Amino acid sequence: MTRFPGPLDLGTLDGPVLVYGGTYSNLQATEALLAEADRLNIPPERRIHTGDVVAYCADAAAVTDLVMTSGGHVVRGNCEEGFGQDLDGCGCGFEEGSACDLASRDWVAHADRQLSPQHRAFMARCPGEIRFRLGGLSFAATHGGFSAINRFVFAPDHTAIAEELALTDADCVLAGHCGVPFHHRQGDRHWVNAGVVGMPFNDGTPETGFVVLSPETDAVRVTFHRLSYDQYGASAAMRHHGLPAGYADALLSGLWPNMDVMPPAQQALCGQPLELPPMLIHPPQFQDRSSALMQAESRYPQHIV
Repeated sequence: MTRFPGPLDLGTLDGPVLVYGGTYSNLQATEALLAEADRLNIPPERRIHTGDVVAYCADAAAVTDLVMTSGGHVVRGNCEEGFGQDLDGCGCGFEEGSACDLASRDWVAHADRQLSPQHRAFMARCPGEIRFRLGGLSFAATHGGFSAINRFVFAPDHTAIAEELALTDADCVLAGHCGVPFHHRQGDRHWVNAGVVGMPFNDGTPETGFVVLSPETDAVRVTFHRLSYDQYGASAAMRHHGLPAGYADALLSGLWPNMDVMPPAQQALCGQPLELPPMLIHPPQFQDRSSALMQAESRYPQHIV
């Protein structure tokens, strides 16, 4: 699957931007996220969802209603593409016959029964990319990657990130899809994944999370935030509808039922509490261009704040 043409350009934004991904049909987590956005006084026009409004959990219709009516911007993920165009399957990029692929058949069928023509039309209208400027930096939000909407890009994969950065002129890419938050710096450019709202980060804690971008003088501060919600209610709803028990259990344990899509370096972090410290991203003209800085470096997820 390739990205869609015609990115949405929001122009220059003048206040904090909330970035989140993968609400995954998790009604309780979506409600908590929107309440937190209101608490932080970040209006809908400065909220960006990196795609996959629906997926593993029980309430595809209710979550899509919430996302539609609350405003904000949604990048087209593989699930928006699949349901928005009535394609066969979710287009997640799972290997055929893998545990992820087999489990996806159940939640895709469940979501397909719930979604209305209005929901599908909304998904079909989601842009494949969202661009904006903040604090003197240019940002591009995508789902998986620019080469493929369903490309899994994890923190250890410097090659994949370099390939994707070569396809955009943005100073910073905001991505989703892989389900785990991280920050990667390569030279004077950045890749930030906000993680997802609807599933934990495979770190042994049930909380999920999101990112806030705050403009400062000649910089943007990136902060990763934890999100607590009623995971018991979300898990019970999945069980009520007969959805895969592994994912219902994951909402409580904080551990994924399998790690098929993860590279070995990411699998090795399973169960380790995640924390990413706040960071400042400077426009290229303000960055130290010493040879040490120009080398690719990555902040591996160890904790999340």
